[in-house]
Amino acid sequence: MQKTILITGSTDGLGKAVAIRLAKQGHRVLLHGRDPDKGEAVLAEIAAASGNTSLTYYNADLSSLKQVKAMASDILSSQDRLDVLVNNAGIGPRTPDSPRSISKDGYELFFAVNYLAGYLLVRELLPLLQHTSNARIINVASIAQAPVRFQDVMLEQEYDDGLAYRQSKLAQILHANHLAKSLAGTKVTANSLHPASLMNTKMVLESTALPDAMTTIDDGADALEFLISSPSLSNVSGAYFDGNNPATPNEQATDEAAMVQLKNISDSLISGLI
Repeated sequence: MQKTILITGSTDGLGKAVAIRLAKQGHRVLLHGRDPDKGEAVLAEIAAASGNTSLTYYNADLSSLKQVKAMASDILSSQDRLDVLVNNAGIGPRTPDSPRSISKDGYELFFAVNYLAGYLLVRELLPLLQHTSNARIINVASIAQAPVRFQDVMLEQEYDDGLAYRQSKLAQILHANHLAKSLAGTKVTANSLHPASLMNTKMVLESTALPDAMTTIDDGADALEFLISSPSLSNVSGAYFDGNNPATPNEQATDEAAMVQLKNISDSLISGLI
């Protein structure tokens, strides 16, 4: 059966690798990137490699919530189903002493791009996901996790790229776990994934804050494809995977009070900006 699958950050790295696999399997793949020229080039490349013409490219800079909402509106107006939403796009640590950066909306950049954009995208696309039987939401997180600092979510008092990255990744897991609880019984599942450690992606290879690559993009693609496609996960929700295996995230990830607190903060940050 052909599925409609949206993968954010699919013009490079892990997202692109999985998009190619899914296109070759005949699925309708919705690509996303932030550079329209690169996006159209990747779309043409994947179409040529797969022979699949059921591909669409959507453009949005995830550091802008208005652009995220606009992309969601485009998807809602052009697609009649959405079987899988993969929040894959993200940024990683740059240098050991990188300064704090902010998004187009004035928010700490890692929190905005890695977490808040995906939060908004899910919120906007949820009606389409619920309209589609047995839909899946997958947040591509990381084994590198740090509790969300609710007293200083924007890390104005203490900052480094590594901390910002780890906090944003735990926020993604909290988000998936909260979704799993709120969507129980709706035929929509939500899970999070650490695909592989230090894959040979552009993000890892260009960073001086991270060790050398340890695994390959194909390793991570195997794990992500498993979460997207495996029939064994049809009724699994609120789980965190390390590769293909269920794992235990940072203890804050299962704290129901933290889930609600993060949702309330997220709604407040989005309110008035879109």
